Amino acid sequence: MSAEDTKPKTADESATSIPKPPTANVFSMFGAKKEKKEEPKDEEESAKKDDKEAESKQGGDDNEVAEEEEADVQFTPVIQLDKKVDVKTNEEDEEVLYKVRAKLFRFHADTKEWKERGTGDVKFLKHKVTGKTRILMRRDKTLKICANHLISPDYELKPNIGSDRSWVYTVTADVSEGEPEAQTLAIRFGNKENADLFKEHFDNAKKEAAKKD
Repeated sequence: MSAEDTKPKTADESATSIPKPPTANVFSMFGAKKEKKEEPKDEEESAKKDDKEAESKQGGDDNEVAEEEEADVQFTPVIQLDKKVDVKTNEEDEEVLYKVRAKLFRFHADTKEWKERGTGDVKFLKHKVTGKTRILMRRDKTLKICANHLISPDYELKPNIGSDRSWVYTVTADVSEGEPEAQTLAIRFGNKENADLFKEHFDNAKKEAAKKD
């Protein structure tokens, strides 16, 4: 070996002998992707600002209220309001002899007490064909029947104890609940005059019923 071969190499010579790392071109030969360079922040902010302005313009167009067009639609009513609807009350064949406002009570034998049945107009109705007279009373507002019975010659009005404007009587067949039922009723009026007029018409109906029997 020569003296030059055994002579140690200097630092500069060692550095030149070390292999250099492969460049990006070498990686691209094997299908590797190139590393993206980071865009300056100023360019990113500028791009975002442009996007926001574009969105705001587009949104503004969408939010604009469209002009409403009047629709020419015509509806034909199913039922003509000018036509009257007949509601039957089953009083069409009867004549009203007398009508007065009153309050009605019913005696409950099981509890031994009086319970209110309703307040409203009580009427004496005389049938135009049979000539029979019945008492019909409906509650205010609801018009629900609370008394409905013929007047029999056997019925008798008795004064209610402690009152000169109410009467107590018993009927054998009141049909206000649908089925004939015996009941003890008490009826009270606003004053004595109305109570007396009620008794007068009640007694006249009893006489008419006795003639027909």
